[in-house]
Formats: sequence, structure tokens, C-alpha cells
Amino acid sequence: MNYLTLACFHLATVIPAFLLGAFLLLSRKGSGRHKQLGKVYLALMLITAITSLLMPAKVGPVFLNHFGYIHLLSGLTIYAVPTALVAIRQGNTAKHKRIMVVLYTGGILLAGAFAFIPGRLLHGWLFNV
Repeated sequence: MNYLTLACFHLATVIPAFLLGAFLLLSRKGSGRHKQLGKVYLALMLITAITSLLMPAKVGPVFLNHFGYIHLLSGLTIYAVPTALVAIRQGNTAKHKRIMVVLYTGGILLAGAFAFIPGRLLHGWLFNV
């Protein structure tokens, strides 16, 4: 798969994750609907993170001819998703909530902010560079 195809697929998973994650963080917790949508959100986040690992860094320092600092947020996501799932299944709602807030903040908001840095694809698309 080429970079542009991966980037489009990545956006196709991260945009609904952004919207769904915001909805889940703001809505009532513990309902059947929350649990079902939560599973969809976690799947989207995992797919998004895995896809991002396939995309080479284009801006800033590059490690192993592929990875950049933004890939650390993919690692955070890959760790946070199963950890949050285990926490809620064990009844540890406080840990689950903490992880989900960190996941949304780091995996979506922070990574999204980095995606708009000059030289990155989204910056080019947004500002027609």
C-alpha cells in the first residue's frame, strides 16, 4: 500500500474515532449503548494506531529509517486499548476512565495536533501546500 492510500485509510478510521470518542466521554457511562460503542471506538483506535505504524515519518527525526516521535503515540494507543478493556472487565472504573481520557487526549487530540504541523500531509491538504 502506498503512503497516500495509508493516509486516507488512517483518516477514515481516526475521524469516526474522534467523534465517537468525544461522544463516549461526554455521555452517560455503563449503559449497553456505551459498551457497544466503546468496543467500536477501541477497534477504530487500534486500527488507526496500527495503520499509523505503517506510515513512515516525513517530518523531524527518523529512527530506523521509518519511525518518528509521533509513532510513540501509536504505541500508547496499542498499550492503552487492551489495558482499558481489562480494567473495565475487572470492575476498575477509575482506571478505565483514566486510561480512556489519556487515550483520547494523547491518541487523538495530541496526535491530531501534530498531524497539522507544516510539512505533514494534513497541513498540505488543509492549506493547499
